[in-house]
Amino acid sequence: MGKSAADEKILSYNDVVLRRSDLEILSGPYYLNDRIIEFYFSFLSSTHASQDILLVPPSIAFWMTNCPDVGGLKDFVEPLKLPDKKLVIFPVNDNDDVSVAEGGSHWSLLAYYRSAYVFVHHDSSRQMNKSNAMRLFKSVAGFMGDPSSACNAKYLECIDTPQQVNGYDCGLYVTATARTICCWHESSQNKDATDLWFSAVKEQVNPSVVSEMRKEILGLIKDLMAKE
Repeated sequence: MGKSAADEKILSYNDVVLRRSDLEILSGPYYLNDRIIEFYFSFLSSTHASQDILLVPPSIAFWMTNCPDVGGLKDFVEPLKLPDKKLVIFPVNDNDDVSVAEGGSHWSLLAYYRSAYVFVHHDSSRQMNKSNAMRLFKSVAGFMGDPSSACNAKYLECIDTPQQVNGYDCGLYVTATARTICCWHESSQNKDATDLWFSAVKEQVNPSVVSEMRKEILGLIKDLMAKE
């Protein structure tokens, strides 16, 4: 496929523009890019249309992790209204070069749950992204709401996170885990804050589900294309 064909726009969904090359990524055993994760997070936001939940796009999470200017980060973060959210989900990437837009080679997920004042990191490849997740945690913890509470926010590495069985499905584990956490949140409004989503993720995210996730996202995009 030539470069111009690969760059052809195939779908505009909310604020996300997908290209022909994104279908190729989903059709084969390839590492997900920023656009596909942003598309699926936008889709989850539409299907779990609660003002309590925020799924942060990869580009914004990347900037939060690597922004060198705390003052600039404040102006950047305030429009997200983080103090109003009960659940915030961030994709974490191992790219630390702000001059490279789609760099990196591994995705993981950091989720903030306000009721427990905890940030939980789910990494499908043996905590490979722990340092990046910790950096993101330290960057955003102070913006999550009441300063006295933000100072007490904890960071937790979920050691029982389901592990990928190849070198390219990390992004799919992020999408599957994000979906599971959103569903858990919607069905757990009256649960104790200490009863987090860990067992749901362990039960519902596995290699078989992740393999189907690739087909599901591809099918979703094709269905939306047919409706345009």
